[in-house]
Amino acid sequence: MSHDDHSTALTPEVHDSHVPTHREVEPLADPGLPPHTWRPTDVDPKAEKRAERQIAAMFIAAMIMAVLFVVAYFSFEVGDNWDTFAGMGASTVSLGVTLGLSLLLIGIGIIHLARKLMADAEMVEMRHPAASPQEDRDATIQALTDGLDEAGIGRRPLVRNTMLGAMGVLGLPVVVLLRDLAPGDALDTSKLAHTIWEPEMRLVRDVVGTPILASEIEVGDLINAAPEAMFPTEENGYPELEGAEEQSEKAKGAIIIVRMDPDDITPAKGREKWTVDGIICYSKICTHVGCPISLYERTTHHVLCPCHQSTFDLADAAKVVFGPAARPLPQLPLAVDGEGYLVAQSDFNEPIGASYWEREKQ
Repeated sequence: MSHDDHSTALTPEVHDSHVPTHREVEPLADPGLPPHTWRPTDVDPKAEKRAERQIAAMFIAAMIMAVLFVVAYFSFEVGDNWDTFAGMGASTVSLGVTLGLSLLLIGIGIIHLARKLMADAEMVEMRHPAASPQEDRDATIQALTDGLDEAGIGRRPLVRNTMLGAMGVLGLPVVVLLRDLAPGDALDTSKLAHTIWEPEMRLVRDVVGTPILASEIEVGDLINAAPEAMFPTEENGYPELEGAEEQSEKAKGAIIIVRMDPDDITPAKGREKWTVDGIICYSKICTHVGCPISLYERTTHHVLCPCHQSTFDLADAAKVVFGPAARPLPQLPLAVDGEGYLVAQSDFNEPIGASYWEREKQ
C-alpha cells in the first residue's frame, strides 16, 4: 500500500472518532444524596403564611429599632450618666442596643427567609472551565431570575415590602451619625478668622512645648511650633482645652519659624516690624486645601506643600510662586519678651487655612 493509500485509509477512522466533552457528560442519575425532605412551608400553606408573618415582624421591629436609635441620639447627651450595665452612660447603651438590634433583626429576617421560603432543592453541577461561553452566562442569568421567582419575593409583597422598608429605615442612623463629623458649630467658617494666638503669647516647640529663645535659632533653621496656650501649666495660667476644641485650636495655631539673613526679606507693606533679626513666622496650614507644610529649601527660602506642590516664597511675604494655592501664607507678627523668648505681637490679621468662596465675607 502506498503512503497516500495508507493516509487515506486512516482518515475516516480519525474523523469518526469522538471524545465527549464535559458539556455532553450527563449528571449521575443517583449521586448518592439522601432522599429529599420537604419543609413544612413547602407543603403547608398555613406554615408558609406563618413564616411570612414572622419574617415581616422581624423587619418591622428592625425599623422600630432604627427609629428609636434616632430618638435616643437626640434624647441623651454624651455626658449623661445613669446606672446602666457596666457603668456605661445612657447615650452609649441606648445607641448601641437600638442599632445592634436593628442590624440583628434584619440579618435574622433574611436568614429566616432563606431557610423557610426560598427554594429548597439539591443541585448537581458538572465541572466546567473558568471561562464560560455566552450561552452559560445567559443560563446563569436565567437561573438567577428563576431563583427570585422561586423565592416568591414577587408574590409575597408583605415580606418584600417590610424587608425593603427595614433596610431603608436603617439609613436614618447613618444620616444622623454624619452630624458627628462636625459637632456643634464646627462648620462655622467665621471661626477661621481667629485663632488662639494673642499678644505676648510665647511661641513653643511643637510636641514638647518648650519656649523658643530667639538667640537659639540659626540662619537656615525651620522650626515647627505652636501657641503656648496649647500646653497649659500652672505657671502660664492658660485654660486646658479638650476634645474637638483642642484639636481645632491646635490645627489653626500651627506655625513654622524660619531664620534668614534680614537683607533677604522683602516685607509686605505694614509688616516691616513683624520680624526679629531675620526670624519670620507663618501659618503652617497651606492656603489651598489646608494641608500642613514644612518642606523648606533654605537657599531659595521656598517652602513646599507636599499635597499639591503649592510653593511659597517666605522671603517675599510667603507669596505663591507655584501651584494651586490662591493666597500667601498668613504671617504672625513676632517680638521678644524680657527673657529673650519669641512671642506674638497679636493674632493673625487674616484668616488661616484653605481658600473658599466665603473668604471675603470674614
